[in-house]
Amino acid sequence: MGFSRATRLLRRSPFSFTLRHIENPKTSDTFFRRSFFHHTTKSSFRSTNFSLDGGFNSSPGRIHPFHTNRQSLVSISSASEVASQTKGNGNCGRNDEESRKVSSSWIDVYLPKLVRPYAHLARLDKPIGTWLLAWPCMWSITLAAPPGNLPDLKMMSLFACGALLLRGAGCTVNDLLDRDIDTKVERTRLRPIASGQLTPFQGLTFLGLQLLLGLGILLQLNNYSRVLGASSLLLVFSYPLMKRLTFWPQAYLGLTFNWGALLGWSAIKGSLDPAVVLPLYFSGVCWTLVYDTIYAHQDKEDDLRVGIKSTALRFGNHTKHWITGFGIGCISSLGLSGYNAELEWPYYVFLTAAATHLGWQIWTVDLSNRADCNRKFVSNKWLGAIVFSGILLGKLA
Repeated sequence: MGFSRATRLLRRSPFSFTLRHIENPKTSDTFFRRSFFHHTTKSSFRSTNFSLDGGFNSSPGRIHPFHTNRQSLVSISSASEVASQTKGNGNCGRNDEESRKVSSSWIDVYLPKLVRPYAHLARLDKPIGTWLLAWPCMWSITLAAPPGNLPDLKMMSLFACGALLLRGAGCTVNDLLDRDIDTKVERTRLRPIASGQLTPFQGLTFLGLQLLLGLGILLQLNNYSRVLGASSLLLVFSYPLMKRLTFWPQAYLGLTFNWGALLGWSAIKGSLDPAVVLPLYFSGVCWTLVYDTIYAHQDKEDDLRVGIKSTALRFGNHTKHWITGFGIGCISSLGLSGYNAELEWPYYVFLTAAATHLGWQIWTVDLSNRADCNRKFVSNKWLGAIVFSGILLGKLA
């Protein structure tokens, strides 16, 4: 059987070749072709293992037919180039993975290239924030419905659109004010403004458009609700600053995100009933302290390094004790609000289910695991749905 000169050398001695020792990819490619491509359909080599770290390693004493072709050789050459690039770029592999993760959302598939950064800025591909903002509104609107009647569907549609716009505006404000911090945090450094996809002026322009559309929705409410709704903007614009000033930004977020518990009732009734809406509002604040503290544990190392404050850092190893207390406050306040609103028994059945869900989150969350923290955080959209179902059936019963 015929062999090339390079092949005969391979058969005489064990051979080990490491890609890290290749300094000229072109030379290595020539070597591969001369050594392995000659007599490809006839050659028989020692068993050869390939890895990016160890290169080619022959196993003496074992002989296997090694049939190759040009395509496999090209793959070997490409692998050597990838290995050298990865070694030279340090974090290149991780950055590429993050880039693929960012570009895998529906925004990058279906939307025109021009508007994609704005959609990412408004977090349209991450609807959990909109759900968490919308649920207190839906709870309140349903509580305000007359007994035995469905809630006002038109009002619920308006508040759903308002939640989408206000959440997007809040994200835009947050990214504008935090652009210097976002570049230092692993999870946020690829956001549109922090990464340079959008300029601060473009972000401000987009913010103005969102607020203008939100104003169009607010003007469809009664005068009492217009004033009450407009006053929430103070919370929206000041919230991003809280993480620099206090270890309790999650409590401030709770005041902001649950404003709809007040606004939904006033949009139907034209006024507020403190006995119903204040416990509802307080329950939402406690709920936010639970889910956003869990969420904050994803960034606690980066926050500590950058100098950002959060309840995750404030509570530390005692986090589960704290959020258990807030969970009890949330469920108790929901019970008081439902009692004052004279809801029927189905409400309390669903409230028990909501308490079980909240207890499951707190009991099972692994606060040192970012992925698990995010899963528990996202699951709160279902808790909101459980409470809404209870209020609805409690009204219809």
